[in-house]
Parts: sequence; structure tokens; C-alpha cells
Amino acid sequence: MANDHKFWDRMAKRYAKSPVSNEAAYQEKLRKTRAVLTPEMKVMEFGCGTGSTAITLAPDVQDYLATDISSGMLAIARGKAEGVGNLRFEQKRLEEITPPEGGFDAVLAHSILHLLPDKQAAIAQAYALLKPGGVFISSTTCMAKGGVLKPLLWAGNKIGLLPMVKFFNADTLVGAVKAAGFTIEDRWQPSPKAAVFLIARKPAMVNNVS
Repeated sequence: MANDHKFWDRMAKRYAKSPVSNEAAYQEKLRKTRAVLTPEMKVMEFGCGTGSTAITLAPDVQDYLATDISSGMLAIARGKAEGVGNLRFEQKRLEEITPPEGGFDAVLAHSILHLLPDKQAAIAQAYALLKPGGVFISSTTCMAKGGVLKPLLWAGNKIGLLPMVKFFNADTLVGAVKAAGFTIEDRWQPSPKAAVFLIARKPAMVNNVS
């Protein structure tokens, strides 16, 4: 994970030119996301890549912070985002992000949780960054078994040619989100092999048990 930014720096230009694999599904995810966003919200997205989702959604909220570990990805994102005044891009890892006073209203994580060494820690960090009642919105590739790809990806990651990829199924992902304290409000998967889209909410109030 420490050197994954180098892989994404190399891939940035190619990634920016590649089309969305399922445009209809992507637009549906945007629609579902917009349904829970409001103009006064402060939003943070981690693993923003070249910023397409951030640029699309930023006009719907008050403030949008988009972060990524790759300077190459962010350079492209900033070039695309010219004129979007409430959108900021920062090169930071999730654990380096400082929330505004009271926390973020929404945290977004698209196509990133399966690329992290510890998804549970990342989900817990997203929970900590949110204000009570805030929403965590994610889209995650879930592969229960890597098959022949698993050793190839492992070896490629070790020599810096490929990113880290974690293998887990949709139910494991949902379990991790619930274990962090979230309530799942929407679970959508357009096809059995497609990414799993989740909208999860942090409780508005935490009951203290003495």
C-alpha cells in the first residue's frame, strides 16, 4: 500500500481516458446519491481518482473535499474542475484527513475499499469523520475469490506493477459497514458481478450505557 500511489501515478492518463464500464449503472448511482445530498452539506470523497464524480456532485452541496493518494490523478482532476468553486482536491490518505467542526455530512468512497489493506479500518475512519446522522456512500467491487488472478495480483503488487486488491463478497462488505455502527439504507447491485452500491447512515444520536 505504501507505494500504490506510484502505480496510480503511472496509470493516471490511461485511467482518465478509459470509459465508464457501465454508464447506466453509474448514472443510477449518481441519482441515488443526489437524493440524499442537500445544498448545505459538507462532503468528503476519498479515492477520488481523476475527479469525475466530485465534479459532477459538487454543485449539489456547499463544500466538497476530494482526496486521493496519487498526485497524477489529482493533477488531471484539477484541470477538469476549473470553475467549480466549492471543490477542493488534496493529496492525502484517509487517516490524514481532518474533518470540519462537527464532522462531514457525507463521506463518499467509490471503487476504493477493495484497494485498501484494511477495509474495516477505513469504514471505521469514515464513521469517525461523519457528524451524527451523516451518510457513508460507497461503490465497491466484491470478488469473493480471486481464482487464478489472486496470485498474479499479489505478485504484481509486490514488484510495484499492480495495485493491492482485496477479495471479499457483498455480504462481508455489508457486515463490515454494519459493524462500524452504520445502518444500511440502500443496497443496490445492477448485476451479480457488478460493484455493490451502499448508502449507510451514522446514527443521529448515540445512546450512552452506564
